[in-house]
Amino acid sequence: MAFKPAEELDLHLKHAQQRITAFYKFLYQINDLLLGLVFLTGSFLFFNDDTMFAGTVLFVIGSLQMLIRPIVSIVHDIHIKKVRKNHINPGMKA
Repeated sequence: MAFKPAEELDLHLKHAQQRITAFYKFLYQINDLLLGLVFLTGSFLFFNDDTMFAGTVLFVIGSLQMLIRPIVSIVHDIHIKKVRKNHINPGMKA
């Protein structure tokens, strides 16, 4: 087994972290966009008595989407930690 220079391993780790962060940032932004659309639509539906129930349902869906935001952040942090741990101990599974 050939060992790579430390600089090459650090560059590989940095590149992996950037790709992982970009992926989770994309998920976060898509969720925020959908969240905004759901709340905006729910707000308009809430103005009319005939569509108020649908608006309320959309508010509940939007509230659930708000729970997704910290979950994405937590999963991102766990993923980065596993990649770093695997970088430090390449023979061990994270």
